[in-house]
Order: sequence, then structure tokens, then C-alpha cells
Amino acid sequence: MSKKKILAAYEKLAEHYNAKIDHKPHNAYYDRPNTLNLIPEIQGKVILDAACGPGKYAETLLEQGAHVTGFDMSPSMIKLAKERNKGHRKKSSFFVHDLSHPLTEVAPNSYDVVICALAMHYLQNWDTAFQEFNRVLKPSGYLIISIEHPFFEYTYYNSTKYFEIEPVKCIWNGFGIPVEVNSFRRSLHDCITPLTANGFLIDKLVEPLPTKEFEALDPRHYNELMEFPAFLCIRAIPKFTQNQVR
Repeated sequence: MSKKKILAAYEKLAEHYNAKIDHKPHNAYYDRPNTLNLIPEIQGKVILDAACGPGKYAETLLEQGAHVTGFDMSPSMIKLAKERNKGHRKKSSFFVHDLSHPLTEVAPNSYDVVICALAMHYLQNWDTAFQEFNRVLKPSGYLIISIEHPFFEYTYYNSTKYFEIEPVKCIWNGFGIPVEVNSFRRSLHDCITPLTANGFLIDKLVEPLPTKEFEALDPRHYNELMEFPAFLCIRAIPKFTQNQVR
């Protein structure tokens, strides 16, 4: 799968995505609250927002007293993230970077929290990203990720190859224009093993439920999500740190 296709989709989508991200149900009232709830403390923390999109996660974190660095492979998304968070310039920075490449400009042990929301499925191989997340985290830090639930994806894409890391694509219509989005579907094993093989222990795993605000905006999908999850939220910690005895 070409990265150019993934980048082109988000460049095309950026303005529409940014316009809807504050209240689009799956993002605002499903992914975001459940993922943010995994951060033990936000005030005063130094946080890396990996694949930050238009900076909505960063905005929420900055409003709660964090210092945030964000990156995304889409220049349009980074432009929007800077604009969205222009009131917090002293506590934030954003730059263009591909999640699959090493974070050579970031020093080791720099961040209290690394958060990566709904982006890992754009990578075929997760090792480099998790190695870099481990390297830039402080020993007492937390990695927070949200991903598409592997069982949901298996049925959504009508897959017959559960144990393969499989390129898939679909048409997104929820942001106002139709956009073909390419990604990789994988098994639960291939979601968990790259974490544990690259220096992390899983501290908490959440199969999220939608909030009541979701129900008011989209009752059909609310009912579906109350019966079966579409996402999976994970908190992980570096191995052999003080977090293990908490």
C-alpha cells in the first residue's frame, strides 16, 4: 500500500475533518473521552501527541494544563493544529513527521505521556513506532493508544484471513465528502505483541462504551456500540519501572 494514498486522503479531508471533529460522535463521544480517561494526570505533564491530526486532542490537553508537542504526516493537518492551538503557542509545538520513521529530533526520556489516537492502523509494521515511543518516554511515563478493534475490523471488512496483516480500504462519508481511506487490518495478537516486544507492559485495556451525548446525535450507532465495540483503548508502561509497583 502506498503511503501516498494515505497522505492524499488526509490532505483532501483535512478542512472537512477539522470542521467536524469537535462533535462527530465516534470521535468526540466515543474515542476521545475513553482515551483521555486513561491519562492518570494531565496538569503540568509534557505530552507527545503522535499523529495529532488537526490538533483536537492537543487542544483538550492544553486546556487542562499540559505542554504538548504534536506531529502528523499531513502538512494540512499540522497547519490546522497550529491554528486551532494558536492561543497556547508557549506551551505547544507542531511539526510534520511520518509515524513510521524514527523521531530523531526528540531526545530520550522527554515525555510524561505519549498519546496516539486512531493512527496505528495506517502502519503495516508497528515496531519502529513503539520503539520510538519507548525511547522518548520518561521511565515513569505512559503510552496511551486507541486503535480500531480487531474483531470489529475482521467483520467490517468481511475478511477471511484473520491472522494476516491485511491491506484494506473503505469509503468515508462522515466528514462531508467521500474519501477512500487505506489502512491495515490485523489480529488481536498483532496488536498486542508489538507493544510487549518493544519494551512495554499493558497496564489497562478498555473496550469503550459511547457517552450519552453520542446517543442524542446518532442513536443507531450508539445502540450498536453498546452491544459491540468498534475501538480498543490501551494504556502501556515501560517495562521495569516504578509504575509496575503502583
